[in-house]
Amino acid sequence: ANSRALSRIKLFVPPPPLPQPKEPWAHRAHRKPPGVRMAKASAVEAATAEAAAVPVPMDDDDDLEEPKEEEQSYGPMRRNQDKPDANGIVFRPTEVEDVVIEGGEDEAPYQKPEFAALTPKQQGMKKQYRRISVPPHRMTPLKTSWMSLLQPVVEHLKLQVRMNTKRRAVEIRNSEETEDVGSLQKAADYFKAFMLGFDQQDAIALLRLDDLFIESFEIQDVKRLQGDHLSRCIGRIAGKDGKTKYAIENATRTRISLCENKVHILGSFANIRLARDSVCNLILGSAPGKVYTKLRTVSKRLQERI
Repeated sequence: ANSRALSRIKLFVPPPPLPQPKEPWAHRAHRKPPGVRMAKASAVEAATAEAAAVPVPMDDDDDLEEPKEEEQSYGPMRRNQDKPDANGIVFRPTEVEDVVIEGGEDEAPYQKPEFAALTPKQQGMKKQYRRISVPPHRMTPLKTSWMSLLQPVVEHLKLQVRMNTKRRAVEIRNSEETEDVGSLQKAADYFKAFMLGFDQQDAIALLRLDDLFIESFEIQDVKRLQGDHLSRCIGRIAGKDGKTKYAIENATRTRISLCENKVHILGSFANIRLARDSVCNLILGSAPGKVYTKLRTVSKRLQERI
């Protein structure tokens, strides 16, 4: 039994310690030598002693502070309480004496300046002209209504108009008295509408309103018709004594001109679309009664919008 106990004791004997190097900090880069650590600890103790010697500032110590001398700097002098904006400008309140404004509440303290209108030369308008050819079948109506056609163009738009008999065309030119730059184009559209077959009273609306246009298309563009079929189609669009054409014009608030196989529509953009759809339905062969029923609904919608 004693021998067994001695064998157990021998088994649990601790191993001998490993040999340590002479300089333990030489093979460990993260550890510093003991001399450096002691110097750092002494520096920390000295800093804490200085911090303990400094008195803690109190609320009443602000009055005992000595005024600091302002450092001299270049540029405008500013106060400490003034805060400049992003551009470096300082706004300060100023005292203003009582100001008395003469006149009543409705009257302005000063008159607004009035400038004269710019002349065409100042606007950069150059000498321009337009030439509108006259078809043979419109020469006689042009001669009969020549003076009535010239009156709004010359008196209101301040344009110069002449008839070139050799070229069979109407020539329009702007002058020094022309006020608006777009007057020349308006006058050209006005004469062109008359040459397409519109009355002078309907064409003059192009001078007064800015949202009027003219759209033209041929019957063959919608459906290829020839001979008697084309003649019957034109008669179906016009109606007896122009009844169908007038119904479309009054319902859509447009004006329609039939020149052989061409259809010209004068009006606003939305109204031209409505009139064009009804004319195309007649060309495709729909009965006038169906077109009338559609026009009634269209006219009701237009009245509701107004």
